[in-house]
Amino acid sequence: MSTQHPITVLIVDDEPDIRELLEITLSRMGLQTETADSVASAREQLAQLSVHLCLTDMKLPDGNGVELIQHIQQHCPQVPVAMITAYGSMETAIDALKAGAFDFITKPVDLERLRTLVQSSLRLNASPTAAGQADTSQLVGNTPVMQELRKQIAKVARSQAPIYISGESGSGKEVVARLIHANGPRHHGPFVPVNCGAIPGELMESEFFGHVKGSFTGAHEDKKGLFEAADGGTLFLDEVADLPLAMQVKLLRAIQEKSVRKVGSNTEIAVDVRILSATHKNLLLEVEQGRFRSDLFYRINVIEIRVPSLRERSADIPLLADHLLAQLALEWQIPKPRLSPAAARALSDYPFPGNVRELQNVLERAYTLAEGEVIEADDLQLPEVPLATPPSDTGLDFNAFESLEAYLEETERQILRRALDQHRWNRTVTASALGMTFRQLRYRLQKLGLDKDDEA
Repeated sequence: MSTQHPITVLIVDDEPDIRELLEITLSRMGLQTETADSVASAREQLAQLSVHLCLTDMKLPDGNGVELIQHIQQHCPQVPVAMITAYGSMETAIDALKAGAFDFITKPVDLERLRTLVQSSLRLNASPTAAGQADTSQLVGNTPVMQELRKQIAKVARSQAPIYISGESGSGKEVVARLIHANGPRHHGPFVPVNCGAIPGELMESEFFGHVKGSFTGAHEDKKGLFEAADGGTLFLDEVADLPLAMQVKLLRAIQEKSVRKVGSNTEIAVDVRILSATHKNLLLEVEQGRFRSDLFYRINVIEIRVPSLRERSADIPLLADHLLAQLALEWQIPKPRLSPAAARALSDYPFPGNVRELQNVLERAYTLAEGEVIEADDLQLPEVPLATPPSDTGLDFNAFESLEAYLEETERQILRRALDQHRWNRTVTASALGMTFRQLRYRLQKLGLDKDDEA
């Protein structure tokens, strides 16, 4: 560490005892500390000093920590901020993370947890793989939605906030999760993916939290759980909506307490894990229908990143296909196949309900069937695109309508509203799912008065 450029931590708290405790702890770590007792004095310090980390209390005499976080995000976004909150005020902590805080710590301050937090935050700018610089070759595409996705990944990678990654099956949610991990300060730690729907219910607690020898039949030795395996790194909960309600309660506790208890043990084990989660289901709808706990939903969904479907970025298909064919050639040790113009057009016109995963499977099969190194349209064997078949049971009583036309209009209105809700009112995606053009959908919405629902 250079004596000319010491690492400086700004401590913002109006309680002298807390400031002194934090100063002593950080000084013993070889860090220089500066202090402030209000939002105003903190702003002055930030303007005058070169600060590498800010620790701020939530409640300050002239404002609150969230205001300070917002100020730092605007004026010195390279400075990570950690919020100090009262014990049990999880809503406050979540507000801080949403505002851009790197992480949070609760009072009374656990000094070991504080040291871990500080070390993790200082790796942000010291790391050779600073945010936005890790390999993004798997995230292929130059469309605006993909450019925005890369920006989001670079931004959230700097935080420790739980991230919820939404998107259709096969769209690349795990690729996004791995990039968030690789671009952040935990890149040196493990990335542990788990498919929540693939674990048998009776083994779920043992898989997540581990067990001690003899805790149940077949427990012949102590076993680490997924949380312990991901300690110091990232735990990726794929298909999190498939967790049973009983397990959701235990998962929420582990996330909030940052500790786990092995099956058959009476002691808690502290774990330092960042949680990323994903599902192809509409998680908010799962909450509304009672299949997913709302408290867990708001805990894991501090920040949401949506991965676009391939239909929404069809202009990327030629580039993505070329990338996948290059990977295929490398893996199979063959000359790189190429697409004929007709095959490229066929791929661009196909809606790919299975997204990138389906495109990869189509290309592998096509090369196997192709007679040479050029893949023709017939080699793709793309299935016929079926028109959407919305459910016919609308629950409407025909006798309640004055005419057949009124009944059919209300039926269509319900079908369109259901399709729009399913695709979060993204009209382009809804039109594709219903087998019509965007202009046709817009006309139907205007005729049925549904365009006003979107504006409301």
